[in-house]
Amino acid sequence: MSTDRFEAHDYYLMDELLTEEHKLIREAARAWVKKEVSPIIEDCFEKCDFPKHLLPGLGEIGAFGPYIPEEYGGAGLDQISYGLLMQELERCDSGLRSTASVQSSLVMYPIWKYGSEEQKKKFLPKLASGEWLGCFGLTEPDHGSNPGGMVTHFKDAGDHYVLNGAKMWISNSPISQVAVVWAKDESGRIHGLLVEQGMEGFTAPEMHGKHSLRASITGELIFDNVKVPKENLLPGRSGLGAPLSCLDSARYGIAWGAIGAAMDCYDSALRYAKERIQFDKPIASFQLIQKKLAEMVTEITKAQLLTHRLGILRDEGRATSAQISMAKRNNVEMAINIAREARQIHGAMGITSEYSIMRHMANLESVITYEGTHDIHLLITGMDVTGIPAFS
Repeated sequence: MSTDRFEAHDYYLMDELLTEEHKLIREAARAWVKKEVSPIIEDCFEKCDFPKHLLPGLGEIGAFGPYIPEEYGGAGLDQISYGLLMQELERCDSGLRSTASVQSSLVMYPIWKYGSEEQKKKFLPKLASGEWLGCFGLTEPDHGSNPGGMVTHFKDAGDHYVLNGAKMWISNSPISQVAVVWAKDESGRIHGLLVEQGMEGFTAPEMHGKHSLRASITGELIFDNVKVPKENLLPGRSGLGAPLSCLDSARYGIAWGAIGAAMDCYDSALRYAKERIQFDKPIASFQLIQKKLAEMVTEITKAQLLTHRLGILRDEGRATSAQISMAKRNNVEMAINIAREARQIHGAMGITSEYSIMRHMANLESVITYEGTHDIHLLITGMDVTGIPAFS
């Protein structure tokens, strides 16, 4: 059982940009993580065990749908608060943040934005409290970066729809009570369907053999003539833009979360460099180690400024998908580079479970790929600045 020694480093006095409420939300999440998650996370990762007993606690700290209005069980917070929560969770583990990010942005967000009043009242309070877990079904075995090519489809059968197809790489799916599934109707138009656990023909087998996000649970979604009630169709929006808007919210959370992972690696590396003695002095006194640490804190600070500005734009309703892609791509690359440099500073100890470094490295290898690969986000920026799509 490890001890969480993390201390925050605020090089550019970013806290001065936060409200007192922001700070209270962040500190409450950090205290909960240190007490409830940090002591067990290495064991969960090693055993590939998802700590589902933490779900009510995540609900209590407001990590599930923090920006959802209070009338539906959320906390009614702003986008900076959401980002700070994701930062604190991923500071501990990317898998923990993934659980909350999927629940908030990929399940609760579309129900809130595009669901009926009955759907909001039925699903959102239970999801906000952690009583229910949800998942998001977009990626398919043969359609990842090209979600519009999906083959999962449904047909009108009178008083219900009949859904067929499969989704893959779905966080939370094996233990979710509801899945937000994106499928094509008979005309080829994409819609969101709320598929509930226990519906006949619906299975969600767990995927095994992961070397990344091992403390998160991942599975498939398989639909074999599943009868979905018509009242489970999201009525507010259809087309590919609907699921992509959910991914915007999730990618925004990732941009903040990646900073948390980087902060943890930097804090550990700085402490180790001051404590580790070689040639009769701490290795922090050597120029090459100082270069690594200086570059780490510089890149973290740049990412903080980028993401804080993005949060303000999100609150104002002015953030574009391309801006979100830039932040997701930049911050995850920053975090994975810092993890690798931190591992070198720790030497051989960096590969052991005594430190969080190798776990962050492994997790970030997934984060740099999911919800838009590193290269696809680069092409999104390229398309935005040139007006020319390079992937279609």
